[in-house]
Amino acid sequence: MTGTVNQIGWAEQIKIQVDAEFDRVRAALEAAASKQPGQRRADTLAMIAILEDKRAEVMANEQAGYFIQDWQELRGQVRELIVGDSRYKAIKFRPASRE
Repeated sequence: MTGTVNQIGWAEQIKIQVDAEFDRVRAALEAAASKQPGQRRADTLAMIAILEDKRAEVMANEQAGYFIQDWQELRGQVRELIVGDSRYKAIKFRPASRE
């Protein structure tokens, strides 16, 4: 990770919280998927795949400042990452199928 020693230490602590937030969102999606039928379940599982792609992107960032500036206070960033993804938009705006 790049930054000052203090920035790196701070960013590493934030990174742990960010990873925990991704875990929390994943658990919520998995719980929802376990209760859903057919296409809705498939859509929720697709959202989990999007979530894991976003987690990989975020956690791969090596700039301490990125975590300090963008992730210091968790306020829906994980949800925003998912909602902003074109794959999510394709799921949400697809005509509803009958189950």
